[in-house]
Amino acid sequence: MNSPIEPALLAPSLHEAARLEALHRLELLDTPPSEAFDRITRMAAQLFNLPIAAVSLTDSDRQWFKSKVGVGHDSIPRLRAPCAEVADTAHVLVVPDLLENSYFRDSKLAADGIRFYAGAPLVTSDGFALGAMCVLGTEPRQVTEAERQALQDLATMVMTQIELQHALGRIDPVSGLPNRNQFIVDFNDMELAEPAGDMRLAALVSLASPQELSDAQRVMGAGYLDEMVRDVVPQLRLAGSGKIYHVGSTQFAFFAPRGVTLETFRTHMQSWLDARASHGQARFITTVTVGIAPFTVGQTEGLDLLRNMHSAAHDGLAAERCVRVFSSEHDAILQRRFWLVNAFGAALESRNQLHLVYQPKVGLHDGACASVEALLRWSHPEAGVISPGEFIPVIEGTSLARATTEWVLAAAMRQMAAWRQEGVTLQVAVNVSAVNLEEPDFCDRVLKLLVRHGLPPSSLAIELTESALMRNPKVAQATLERLAQAGVQLAIDDFGTGYSSLSYLQSLPANVVKIDQSFMRNLAHDERRRALVGTMIKLSHDLGHKVVAEGVETVEVEDFLRAAGCDEVQGYLHARPLAPNALAEWLAGRAR
Repeated sequence: MNSPIEPALLAPSLHEAARLEALHRLELLDTPPSEAFDRITRMAAQLFNLPIAAVSLTDSDRQWFKSKVGVGHDSIPRLRAPCAEVADTAHVLVVPDLLENSYFRDSKLAADGIRFYAGAPLVTSDGFALGAMCVLGTEPRQVTEAERQALQDLATMVMTQIELQHALGRIDPVSGLPNRNQFIVDFNDMELAEPAGDMRLAALVSLASPQELSDAQRVMGAGYLDEMVRDVVPQLRLAGSGKIYHVGSTQFAFFAPRGVTLETFRTHMQSWLDARASHGQARFITTVTVGIAPFTVGQTEGLDLLRNMHSAAHDGLAAERCVRVFSSEHDAILQRRFWLVNAFGAALESRNQLHLVYQPKVGLHDGACASVEALLRWSHPEAGVISPGEFIPVIEGTSLARATTEWVLAAAMRQMAAWRQEGVTLQVAVNVSAVNLEEPDFCDRVLKLLVRHGLPPSSLAIELTESALMRNPKVAQATLERLAQAGVQLAIDDFGTGYSSLSYLQSLPANVVKIDQSFMRNLAHDERRRALVGTMIKLSHDLGHKVVAEGVETVEVEDFLRAAGCDEVQGYLHARPLAPNALAEWLAGRAR
């Protein structure tokens, strides 16, 4: 046997930290002897005809004996203890002669006269080895394959006893039903009892949405939720034909009978849901949903099945009849969104994934370019270029929105400062999300950045969509007024696609209205669209705003906009979004 690496020389691993947490959570260390464990230990000593046997638990620095035969002390140091290697490797360890082993010959056991050791790991359902069921002798010996299997069986008996002593970890105290841990155990047992490849169905019943739960708890208290859970248990027995599991605070899961079709099961769950809707007071303040998930025996993980059912039940909140079947296509979208958020967080901390490009705005009356719009771009080292149309809407709905705007503002101002040193004076527009307007220090942060880079406030334009402005109008108005008073330019982006009122637009301290690019499509040949765009331009001018048209790609559209009085255009007709060097060349070319 190869000598193991000395544990004391290894830095604590994440796995070891999790293993110790699993051990301490069971609260077995330093507890009184138990006949239930001692009976198994005596059996081990008799079966192997050896004087010493023990149930040994591997703590951070010691081996502690929950049960022992032929041992006078309660623990020994972990260093060079054979049981420690069993816990580290989660495999059976047999040492025929400790004195002949280069690693264990200097151990505490060898010094005490122990020559033979055999130990089988005590493994939790999560895969953590807590310690070992071990037998020891004062003479060298070998083990047969039958003895090795018997030792593993004894270790399994010990873990079963541990789990029995912690049965409360498998039973929910409110509902009295088996909990998520038991669901996973029974799911794994199903794989042993049923043919691999069988298609089965499972359902999750959710009694309320997260917001409804929060509201109910704030008003009625936790006791109300407990009562709601207890009341629904008898009704759930009508929905499921077998064991019901309490897998979340107000979520229950069960397996459909073998052989039932998806359509039959879905109809059954819908009928149960319809019948339940006429009972109980909670129906007036909560929304019950059902998520159904197909799975394949031997191919699906238990935690994945729970996740799929939860996802389907959540989607049921938007369904007309509150029953949804898990969709792998929709799940792929959710997984992609989750990946985007995590990957973008790393991108913000990286030095080379994010960059800005700048799209010129061209005056229709003089052809001059006095301003550009800064646009964020993301190139992931593995996934490649990710479209801003995909990642920006996702990021705006997370806590990363603040950091993203901070990054863009800082990068844009650094570029503006660099351009000014080269004699290029351009106003740069930056898009800001609704959450930024609600930050109490947003205005102060913007003005401090301008001072830090030596830029006048008028060099910066803030662009906001109508929907962002209407999310919290009073707060947005206050923030915008402070920025406008300081000299920062303000623009209403994507004008015509939101739902803002004209009275609110009239009161905004905006300088610019940007007509959304969707209105430019087929503008040259659509009379109704031309009339609409012309009216938008006139209305904006009447309100005192300069007008910029986005997405202009043809001369015909530009000619119409010029005749209608539009001030500036932005689009591929003049330039795509450009990197700083390319923009400098573009500006030089127009000057020539």
